[in-house]
Amino acid sequence: MKAWILPRYVIRAALFAMMGAVVGLWLLQMVFAYLSELENLSDTYTFKDALAYIMYRSPYFLVQFIPTGALLGAVVGLGLLAGNSELVVMRAGGISVYRIIGYAMLPAFLFVMISLAVNQFVLPTTNDKASQVANHLPNKKLFTVNGYWAVNDTEQGQEIVYISYADSDGKLGATKRYYLDKGANLTGATRAGSGVFHEQVGDDYQWQLTDVAQLTVGDTGVSRSFDMHKTLSLPLAPSDVHLLTKEAEDLSLTDLYAHHQLMSHQGKRSLRHEVAFWQKLLSPFAVLSLVLVASSFVFGSLRSQGLGLRIVMALLTGLLFSYLTDLTGFVALATGFSPFFMALLPIIISAGMGVYLLQRRQ
Repeated sequence: MKAWILPRYVIRAALFAMMGAVVGLWLLQMVFAYLSELENLSDTYTFKDALAYIMYRSPYFLVQFIPTGALLGAVVGLGLLAGNSELVVMRAGGISVYRIIGYAMLPAFLFVMISLAVNQFVLPTTNDKASQVANHLPNKKLFTVNGYWAVNDTEQGQEIVYISYADSDGKLGATKRYYLDKGANLTGATRAGSGVFHEQVGDDYQWQLTDVAQLTVGDTGVSRSFDMHKTLSLPLAPSDVHLLTKEAEDLSLTDLYAHHQLMSHQGKRSLRHEVAFWQKLLSPFAVLSLVLVASSFVFGSLRSQGLGLRIVMALLTGLLFSYLTDLTGFVALATGFSPFFMALLPIIISAGMGVYLLQRRQ
């Protein structure tokens, strides 16, 4: 039991400091965001609507500030222990620096779990609610797609499909199909007034089109025909419609993976969704790497400096890490280079910097 006295003491100090930093930054961001929203007030967008928008966006703000809050909290918590010479006593008692850092990282796991849970279960709903408030939309559960394009390769050439409207209830609006031969020459076109989901056949989904007008372009001219019903095969299920309606940042990890599977089935990829997936998946390592950097401020080259300077350095480091994460994401989008590596690069840099600063004064 006595063996846990010092670990619990360090963990409690780090936990309270991290909690205060995260909550403080979170509330501060909400206040500034609400003041910013007041500029958009109108007859249809009132003070109450602005407050509702900020409340729905608050989980997003929380997730954004957890890494910086953990960094700042670790600096404050360990810095207070160092200021009271308690860390010196611990080290004199035979406790290594890396063991103390391990104690400080344990509370960070709590915020890692909170971040993952909010990203997975809360953000997709609250961000959708916030969008409805901001755009003055009614509270509805039906997801819709407007202007969906798909290109399918066939034995004769290509089939280009345009759907003006699709929803998660299995309904289609006006649908157009264009048929091209291998020389990219138009050989036919069809237009359907509406359609409904019929069944799944293998990896494809069958949609029943109604009021289908068809044009056939041949060597002898253009011929027309009309059918009451026709079948359309798409790699799109009604349950997948919402994957095409939301921004990548608003999707959960499982939804981002499902979106990747959908794109792969169509022979395409979305770099924005891949970058968002890897950044969210690797976010726990980002938090832990920043805690390591915070520890280097206390035990490393800044250990002889005051707590105020360490806090300033922590805020600057958190800001720099955020900018670096955005920069690597933009590089992945612009060049198509591995989204996984570009999401991992800021974590490697911050962890490497933390280890370097620790070793510099050991």
